[in-house]
Amino acid sequence: MVHAVDNVSFRVERGKTLGVVGESGCGKSTLGRAVLRLLEPTSGRIIYGGSDITKLSRRKMDAMRLNMQLIFQDPYASLNPRMTVSELIAEALLVCKTCETKSERDSRVHELMDVVGLAQRLVNTYPHELDGGRRQRIGIARALAVNPEFIVCDEPVSALDVSIQAQILNLLMDLQEERGFTYMFITHDLSVVRHISDDIMVMYLGQCVERAPSKELFDNPMHSYTKALLSSIPKPSILPEDRLRRVIKGEVTSPINPKPGCRFAARCPNVCEDCMKYDVPLCEVSPNHFVACARI
Repeated sequence: MVHAVDNVSFRVERGKTLGVVGESGCGKSTLGRAVLRLLEPTSGRIIYGGSDITKLSRRKMDAMRLNMQLIFQDPYASLNPRMTVSELIAEALLVCKTCETKSERDSRVHELMDVVGLAQRLVNTYPHELDGGRRQRIGIARALAVNPEFIVCDEPVSALDVSIQAQILNLLMDLQEERGFTYMFITHDLSVVRHISDDIMVMYLGQCVERAPSKELFDNPMHSYTKALLSSIPKPSILPEDRLRRVIKGEVTSPINPKPGCRFAARCPNVCEDCMKYDVPLCEVSPNHFVACARI
């Protein structure tokens, strides 16, 4: 059995952004989809607003999803190429039956286009006629259509160039400030997650290895994997670098029936015997700073 996400526990405060970072294949997207029950978890609980939604029926879960939405990673793959911009945004309104008439629905579509910065002249265009930034704005408009409270942003800017990334990030932050949205922001780009997140959770091979407020994590990383990730952030400068770059060596441990112990142990420069004996739990080493390391 592949343990894509294993024994991960966290909390997202209302109106805040939790950044989830880690290398490709560590379980970030699986975690986000499991929280929304797009993938059914095999065990554990998902608490939303004080209620356990893990065992809700399909009908009750459909109603709950009005409060929980997802922005997909690839805007082109998540949009139906046969539908126009207006049809794509109106789809959620039709499915959820939130607008009674076509004129009301069209008015709501135009309103959402204004909110996400899409020109009204694009209302009858198709996804292939637009650039990546405009496609992603369609995805954001679709997520906002049902007035959710909680949005999982699954690497929403990874496929975009830097200038468009900044526009989308600023749009998400402005929407959060105006409407009080709560975000779970999944990315592998540490510069992006630092810009948008209040708290950051670092994942490795399906588990959380460190969680802390954004500033605390960047100022005082404690897990060896977190330190290696932060040292890999490029800094644009013509001057020689005076910082230590931590290179992760070794092969990634197989996620198939993993043995007890820290899953980063095979690549960790500070490994000890205790790291190989038992699973290391997250421990609070300072206020709101949690680390899963036997050496701390």
